Amino acid sequence: MTLLLSLIRREVVGRYRGSALGLLWSFLNPLFMLAVYTFVFGVVMKSRWTTPDQQSATHSTGEFAVILFCGLIVFQFFAEVVSLAPGLIVANVNYVKKIVFPIQILPVVSAGAALFHAAISLLVLIVFAYVVFGDVPSTVVLAPVVFAPLIILVVGIAWILASIGVYFRDMSQIVSPLVTATMFLSPVFFQRTSLPAWLQPWLSLNPLAIPVESFRNVIIFGVLPDWSALCYYSLIAIAVAFLGFQFFQKTRRGFADVL
Repeated sequence: MTLLLSLIRREVVGRYRGSALGLLWSFLNPLFMLAVYTFVFGVVMKSRWTTPDQQSATHSTGEFAVILFCGLIVFQFFAEVVSLAPGLIVANVNYVKKIVFPIQILPVVSAGAALFHAAISLLVLIVFAYVVFGDVPSTVVLAPVVFAPLIILVVGIAWILASIGVYFRDMSQIVSPLVTATMFLSPVFFQRTSLPAWLQPWLSLNPLAIPVESFRNVIIFGVLPDWSALCYYSLIAIAVAFLGFQFFQKTRRGFADVL
């Protein structure tokens, strides 16, 4: 655990080493992203959101921005870990050569660093939500609960992609457009109810759908998550993490030869 925390800290600090603003970029980057997406979807396309207690979408642009930002936090965590995973082992060849180093923690380190940025973004979100809506629901304390299954799933995916990336270097090029597609096909920019009725259940196949909806419900709308859906999602996440770890452990034997 000490090694893991040390590596996560080094990963976070190292990303901003040498920059004039340092860790302040962890605040500025999500704010810049929020501004761009809010302008495109909130101002240009005039997208709005229907809350659980409303019959029509009557949000202001500021309120829509907060709702949008909530979904983007989930996506950014997913994208940061998954996008880096295929090149993770290749970028740390020196660790592979050291027999005593547990290289299986590298995807966990990547997830830990991404989780730090997500936590910073969450603090920014809570402040914005309080300013815009005038209150923050008590269900916000459930945010870690609804986010935890996504962490488990992402680590499992990262183990698989990190291993494949050693043997198949084109994986990074494949993952990048898939991550973008996952964002636009998830309820980050639209609601499940905006889809045709026959298509709505299929949205849950997107790995971001349930986390985004649950995260938004507990932080913005003060609504309890769908516990049954979250339980099913958690079971799948645990299965993916288990299989991902087993796959990584079996394929790691050839890393040194390939690298």
